[in-house]
Amino acid sequence: MRILFLGDVVGVSGCSKLMNNLLSEIKIKKIDFVIVNGENAASQGVGLTKEICQDFFNCGVDVITTGNHVWDQREIMEFIEKEERLLRPKNLFEPAPGKGFNIYTTKTNIKIGVLNIMGNVFMKKCEDVFETSEKFMKQYKFKQDYDLLVVDFHGEITSEKNAIGHFFDGKASLVVGTHTHIPTNDARILNGGTGYQTDAGMCGDYNSVIGMNTDNSLNRFLKKNSTKHFPAVGEASLCGVIVDCNIETGLANNIESYICGGQLKNT
Repeated sequence: MRILFLGDVVGVSGCSKLMNNLLSEIKIKKIDFVIVNGENAASQGVGLTKEICQDFFNCGVDVITTGNHVWDQREIMEFIEKEERLLRPKNLFEPAPGKGFNIYTTKTNIKIGVLNIMGNVFMKKCEDVFETSEKFMKQYKFKQDYDLLVVDFHGEITSEKNAIGHFFDGKASLVVGTHTHIPTNDARILNGGTGYQTDAGMCGDYNSVIGMNTDNSLNRFLKKNSTKHFPAVGEASLCGVIVDCNIETGLANNIESYICGGQLKNT
């Protein structure tokens, strides 16, 4: 079972690259299931809309995860209540619209659990991510409730992401970080068999400051004339990971970083 996970899609350039390339990449890479973090996909670079979600589903995305910008486009609050394939962080303070976890059955009758959680350090306030994860593992059992489990950990710092990876080691197929928009060069299989990468990176224009216009971002740092952040519009790179899962064990046989097009190249 081959799963492609793509990091935060940023703005129009990220959306265009995804929608123009994903279907062909699925065929070339022989992908069985696609998960995309869409929390920066709106044209403003924050939040996402119903129309964007539907475009993603139409081009081959199976599940959309999010993060701290999930509510930045207000229309999504109503849509997420109806759309099972759109998730928000499970540890957002309740009550919150939508779900943070769901189980999806593939055409070959494989059950894939997708868990969306968010870090506590330097992020908007949410419930303790480790307590939430512990409760989750008591409620759901690996290889009983689902065949495979993918965890999107939307967090700011590497140590917190690294710790979550070890926390789920042997109990998830893949743990991958999102949010920083910079792909880390540490894709590996942990001791217990779980595929892991600290951050998947973004699907956006890397000739930028984490997806945002470079000149405007520099002016903001220099406290010169600037406007609100807005996305860069050059050719995007699609960034993420591909994990090959063993259906019998639910664990990873292989994991590799994935980069397609734009400024970045696989090394």
